[in-house]
Amino acid sequence: MKIIRAKSFTADSAWGAKDIANMNGITTRLHWTDQPYHWHINDGEEVFVVLDGVVKMLYKEAGIEQSTLLNSGDIFYASVGTEHVAHPQGEARILVIESEGSE
Repeated sequence: MKIIRAKSFTADSAWGAKDIANMNGITTRLHWTDQPYHWHINDGEEVFVVLDGVVKMLYKEAGIEQSTLLNSGDIFYASVGTEHVAHPQGEARILVIESEGSE
C-alpha cells in the first residue's frame, strides 16, 4: 500500500519521477517538471494526467501541429503513433501511465 501526496512531490531535475506501480508491464509514474520535454512518439498508448499546474500540450494530427492547454484534472490520451511534447507553464505534477520502457 502507498499513499502519495502528489502536490508536495518534487524531483532533483525536470521530468524526475516517482515510480508508483508496474502492473503487467504498464507503469504508473508521478513526474515533476518545470521544463518542456521533447517531441516524441511512445512505443504504445499513453495516459497523461495533470495533477497540479498547467501544461501546454503540443501534438501532431495528420502532420499538422496542434496544441491544447491542460489544467489540473485534465487528461491527455496519446494513441499509438501520436507525436507530442509537453510544455509546463511553471511547475507541474503529472501522472503518466504507459507501457514499461516507453520514452
